[in-house]
Amino acid sequence: MADKMVSDRVGATLVGGGPVLQGDLEMARAIAPLLVAADGGADTVLEFGQMPDWTIGDLDSISRAARDRIGAERMIHDTCQMTTDFEKSLSRIAAPLVLGLGFLGGQVDHELAALGALARKHDPVVLIGARDVVTHVSVGIDLALDRGARCSLFPMAPVRGRSEGLEWPIEGLDFAPGGQIGTSNRVTGPVRLRFDGPGMLLILPRAALAPLLAALG
Repeated sequence: MADKMVSDRVGATLVGGGPVLQGDLEMARAIAPLLVAADGGADTVLEFGQMPDWTIGDLDSISRAARDRIGAERMIHDTCQMTTDFEKSLSRIAAPLVLGLGFLGGQVDHELAALGALARKHDPVVLIGARDVVTHVSVGIDLALDRGARCSLFPMAPVRGRSEGLEWPIEGLDFAPGGQIGTSNRVTGPVRLRFDGPGMLLILPRAALAPLLAALG
């Protein structure tokens, strides 16, 4: 069953083991109804009074009580130690949108691992935290954001691009991990971003979730 795919024609909510705000699970499922827990995220889902449709991972973090409640028929056990539970889950979800909860604001190494995996995933995945939302922009995106809003660009690979609607344009900059980054740019109008390849993470305030989802279609 380790190679099983799970699918939804609308979207999937994927829950990790980090902090999840009260109300966020219901909000995410209203947009992306398939509920998937990444290993120990199953305990979080149960604590919020919901039952995951699927639990995916190496299953070393999920509690025995959660295992018993969910049942083996709802679990996909992947023992590979070269991928994280987040990566294992993303590789088995077939959906036009994935909303990730519990991957931001927790243990720093887990958060960095999730961001690295996000940059390697070209389908729409949005990580939702208490203060920020993060997605990978592989080619480009057009956004209707509030004037003055924070718009940060963090490269996970060497990449160049161009922009409209930002106080500090990015054209001509060589973005790279450990080099040029684009922290806390400011929105001056409708934002248009284009990149010459994958690898750029877009980090926006939590309040920008709705326009981000609209931009992703």
